Amino acid sequence: MASATAVATRVEQGSQTWAYALVLAASGVALGVSGVPAPLYGIYQQSWHFSPLTTTFVFAAYAVAALGAVLVSGRISDVVGRKPVLLGAFATMIVGLVVFLLADNVAMLLLARALHGAAVGATVVAGAAALLDLRPKDGARSGQLSGVAFNVGMAVAILGSALLAQYAPHPLRTPYVVITVVCALIAAGVLALREPHGARKKQRITIAKPAVPQEIRGDFWFSALGVMAAWSVLGVLLSLYPSLASAKTGIHNLVFGGAVVASTATAGALAQAVAGGIPARRAAIAGDIGMALALLLTIPALNTHNWVLVLLSGIALGGTFGLGFGGSLRHLSNVVPQHKRGETMSAYYLLAYSAMAIPTVIAGWAATTWGLSTVFPWFVVVVALACLGAAGIGLRRNAEAAAAAGRADTATESALVLEEAAHLPGPGAGVAAETV
Repeated sequence: MASATAVATRVEQGSQTWAYALVLAASGVALGVSGVPAPLYGIYQQSWHFSPLTTTFVFAAYAVAALGAVLVSGRISDVVGRKPVLLGAFATMIVGLVVFLLADNVAMLLLARALHGAAVGATVVAGAAALLDLRPKDGARSGQLSGVAFNVGMAVAILGSALLAQYAPHPLRTPYVVITVVCALIAAGVLALREPHGARKKQRITIAKPAVPQEIRGDFWFSALGVMAAWSVLGVLLSLYPSLASAKTGIHNLVFGGAVVASTATAGALAQAVAGGIPARRAAIAGDIGMALALLLTIPALNTHNWVLVLLSGIALGGTFGLGFGGSLRHLSNVVPQHKRGETMSAYYLLAYSAMAIPTVIAGWAATTWGLSTVFPWFVVVVALACLGAAGIGLRRNAEAAAAAGRADTATESALVLEEAAHLPGPGAGVAAETV
């Protein structure tokens, strides 16, 4: 019965040729919503007189809520369907945007960011599952396109938010009004969407328990350390870096800070778009090494006070971020056993969101105590070492795989030699043949 339902659903979905593009757009818009406040944090700080530590707490509220949503929304969408989860997520996004519109204190910012974290986490998980429902044979391609959509959505939203805040009236209101309209349009599309997940079963909704299968532990830590380093960069990039770039260059136009982050996100999208043909582990290793180097280059670039070099260093960081993050995720997706996928990805995202929240809060606390310009180089060095550590694990795994392949080839050659020897005539065979 379930199989017949699934077939019927696929036939129905065939008439909705826009469904796949809609789900990708929903994922991109969701990540865009998460990035809209980034250019505005400086205004909040100046208007409400709070410290960089408060900014990072606001950002961390998003990461914590997103983690919770990631752990439960996949199972919920399996039980009730992808469409209800996506609709609920976009309704929550709009509520969060209304809270931002009405916000006049830090507590309301924390609430708005928590709502957005939960909504974005649910959209990412349910959207990924919906893409697989719509095109079950294109999992790798869907993952690649999702990564591109995430970065494009973030780039457009951040730059648009900066432009509106700089040149439109009511800088702390207008960006949220515009993105609310976009969210409402996406929600209307989701409302018209036929449920992609036809083979639903009644089951208990539980939290996916994070765990790592023993057989892929080395591969998991290679991927996890890479994404932790990448998302640490992402956390500080979205919360503190625009203010630092403006302070170092003397350019306090919001569009410049938005352009720095938007160019980084755009470079990440392009890197993921073109890296699909590169083997996942090789892309991840190259991205991890490149990210370490690009991070270290941001220090002299900022110290030149030259906006062009600051922008270029952000582009280099974004490109290597996209390569490292995309390669790490693709590599883990390739090696994780299908029956352990839920618990493994829960562990993966637990570490990823922790890496986004905890270092960001520590950096914000340190910036409040010693100043962001003093703290940032130390943060860069620590994260660069983590990137190199991830690359080292990947290179070691490559060496182990090559050695194992060499041993397998040697064993195969030995077996062939023995097999040939078994078929060769023995020393008395000629005499026996003559006697016969």
